[in-house]
Amino acid sequence: MRVSRSALAVLVSGLMAAATPALAADHEVHMKNQGADGTMVFEPGYLKVAPGDTVTFVPEDPAHNSHAVFTPDGADAWTGQLNEKVTVTLSKEGVYLYQCDPHMPLGMVGVIQVGGAGNLDAAKEKAETLSAGMAMNKGRFADYLGKVE
Repeated sequence: MRVSRSALAVLVSGLMAAATPALAADHEVHMKNQGADGTMVFEPGYLKVAPGDTVTFVPEDPAHNSHAVFTPDGADAWTGQLNEKVTVTLSKEGVYLYQCDPHMPLGMVGVIQVGGAGNLDAAKEKAETLSAGMAMNKGRFADYLGKVE
């Protein structure tokens, strides 16, 4: 049996496309009243993932959610319900900022870097604005953004 180069190229492309989801990783971020970074935290607070990876926000304690407050241009934002897991697939490269809505004044925020960080300056500006409204842990966004590569 003889296969043309173009047919072989189509076959290989199809196989690679089919295998791509299998390469995506799954990550968990736990929503806690107390953690390594203090009170009212996402753990880990900073996470670097690859495009196409999923992140599941898991409530460890009651009355937490995850809500994207800044995303790269064209990326989907999310708002999880209180006390419920939410899983998001992050396909656009850049920096994402998120918060727990009821505990944002206490500095319950987090940062996810997906691939490159082309929007880092804009993320820092947004984080500075949001941090001004916090009563506690005002430096948390800045600490996490300092880990962005």
